[in-house]
Amino acid sequence: MLSGWREVTARRPWRISAKLLIISSVVTVIGFSAICVNVMLDMRRGEEALARQTLENLATTIEADISRNIEIYDLSLRAVANNMLLPEIATVSKPVRHLILFDHATTARHFGAIQVFDADGRLTIDASTLDPMPENRGDEDYFKVHRDNPDAGLFISRPMLFRGAYSIVLSRRISDTDGGFMGVVAGSIRFSYFHELFERLSLDPADTITVLKRDRTIMMRRPFDLDVIGKNLGIQQSWKADNLKAGGSFAGQGPVDATPRLYVRSTSSGPMFVVAGKPLNAVFELWQKEAYRIGAVVLALILFMLASTLVLAREIGRRADAEDRLEEMATTDSLTGLRNRRKFDQAIDLEWRRAMRQKAPVALLMIDADHFKAYNDTFGHQAGDQVLVGIAICISDSVRRAGDCAARYGGEEFAVLLPNTSTADAFKVAETIRGKVQGWSDDGAGSTVSCGVASLAPTAGMDWSVLVAAADKALYAAKAGGRNQSVVASVPKLSLVA
Repeated sequence: MLSGWREVTARRPWRISAKLLIISSVVTVIGFSAICVNVMLDMRRGEEALARQTLENLATTIEADISRNIEIYDLSLRAVANNMLLPEIATVSKPVRHLILFDHATTARHFGAIQVFDADGRLTIDASTLDPMPENRGDEDYFKVHRDNPDAGLFISRPMLFRGAYSIVLSRRISDTDGGFMGVVAGSIRFSYFHELFERLSLDPADTITVLKRDRTIMMRRPFDLDVIGKNLGIQQSWKADNLKAGGSFAGQGPVDATPRLYVRSTSSGPMFVVAGKPLNAVFELWQKEAYRIGAVVLALILFMLASTLVLAREIGRRADAEDRLEEMATTDSLTGLRNRRKFDQAIDLEWRRAMRQKAPVALLMIDADHFKAYNDTFGHQAGDQVLVGIAICISDSVRRAGDCAARYGGEEFAVLLPNTSTADAFKVAETIRGKVQGWSDDGAGSTVSCGVASLAPTAGMDWSVLVAAADKALYAAKAGGRNQSVVASVPKLSLVA
């Protein structure tokens, strides 16, 4: 039916509105979710930055304490090495020699006694006793380093069992005035120093503190593990030094165990450096709880918003359907299904203005059922209604363009508006309608129609009532001429042609 396109057009704005509502809601949800995700990521970065700063302060503090004690102990080693060059050392008694060598030596319960070894590695002087037991350290790494390298300076050994306790050995070369090798002065810092240092810190059980030499040998680690102590990370292919540079940080699995941690390395350039680590799940524990809480609230709001949007969209659709039905009732003839007089007047006014702008012709067919009153009186109103319905079907089958408007003009009279149609084309349409009605009438309906045809191109100041009057006058001429025929109105003289 010709009214179908208008029904689709009438519903389209409401469908678009429902779609826009859904799209806007989805866009709002996506935007709101993006903002929440960005805020949560900022919070996560903030938690990581705070943990990184805390670990950096911790590593720097520990490294400063270790470096200070090593420096203090190294001063004692330097003093002994320098005093060994004094000429009187070889001539004075042992007690006096001890006073000369170890008068300024640092003493602490975690520091081992300083020892002096000759060029063959034999123990000659021990700060803890005047008569040391025979001992030879010629095979130790720290002795070989100083013997073979005059510029070794302060050498820190690998962790080792030294004089009955796990320690790190600090040593310096003793050279004569000509640079010749005279021996080694060595001392130790026991592991108890590191244990006591770490115990003073407030750390979680899974937090790690690792003290390393410059060659990345692990000197000490918390939690303590002898299998890890002395391990050189420089030869470990699964771990790259660039992962954790001086003053930098690294998040992930470290070289010692599989627990993902945030690691921070101290920035000092001393003989040893410190790496502090904290498990990532502990770093982000509070953030995860907050993220779950906010995520649950946001998810609930999103679900509520989407559900509300769907409900509103459905209600908009229902309202659109209701308004479509109301509009159809207001513009459609209930008996024939064609447009009613009110809709026809709106359509012809609109098309008249458009034709005036485009200087295009507008055609109008006025159609009337022949002898309808007599047929109605003879067979009754119900049979008369069936005739009107049949004529309307014939008109609808003959008028198919989107812009055409077929309407019940009143009673047994119909009107067909044909925009942008010449007189000849309009006459063909009229004859098609008349022929279909006659063919249908031959099957038993017993009814024919008369058609008045008018077509003109409107000009400024002309009203569409001129077109209606012309078509109506042509209709009367068709009826006066014997009915069951189409007559074209001659416009503007309105002379009639049968």
